Amino acid sequence: MFERVTSRFPRTSASRTRAAVLAAGLGTSVVLGAGVAVAVDNTAASGAAGAVQAQATAQSKVAEAQAKAVEAQAAKAQKAAEAKKAAAAKAAQAKKAAKAAAKKKAASWIDPVESYKLSASFAQNGGMWAHKHSGQDYAVPTGTPVVAAHGGTVVKAGGNGAGDGPAYGNAVVIKHGNKTYSQYAHLSSVNVKVGQVVKTGQKIALSGNTGNSSGPHLHFEIRSTPNYGSAVDPVKFLRGKGVTV
Repeated sequence: MFERVTSRFPRTSASRTRAAVLAAGLGTSVVLGAGVAVAVDNTAASGAAGAVQAQATAQSKVAEAQAKAVEAQAAKAQKAAEAKKAAAAKAAQAKKAAKAAAKKKAASWIDPVESYKLSASFAQNGGMWAHKHSGQDYAVPTGTPVVAAHGGTVVKAGGNGAGDGPAYGNAVVIKHGNKTYSQYAHLSSVNVKVGQVVKTGQKIALSGNTGNSSGPHLHFEIRSTPNYGSAVDPVKFLRGKGVTV
């Protein structure tokens, strides 16, 4: 009977040992499973955070690009406004300069003809005149435009020297004020009338060869009265006004 009792103990221990091993293995599986789950959760969270960061970075770049575009557009608009302002200032300056030039021209004196050659001069002696030459001759072809050397009012115009005698042919006399008159003679045609107001540089006649003349030219005088006998040196007078003769 003692042998039977003794043989049972080893079997019970073996069973218990197997049960303990199984229980330990099960516990280890549970722990490992939990660790894997935690690792998976951490990876997912890390991926989500990375996606959010990437999205934030992309949005930041878009916002930065938009800000630069707005800044560039504002700079372009400012540049256009400055250019427009500069153009307006330049136009105003040009207008002012043109106005000043026109005013200066209106106040200045000019040559009565262009592209000329000076011939008989003031106070020159010669058989063509009963006395010394009373003006300055500008040798130009017949039909050359004759302009007012200065603005004023026409006081004489027509044939017979406009009242100064047939030696002058067709003639014009303009009153300029301050006891100053200009006379234009030997004209082929007269384009103004007595009482007409003319501006500096305005066409008043065409040159010719009428009256006591030896060839086509313009006879020009500066007088202190509208009549013959009050002439002064016209070249000296014009040069005193800044005209290159």
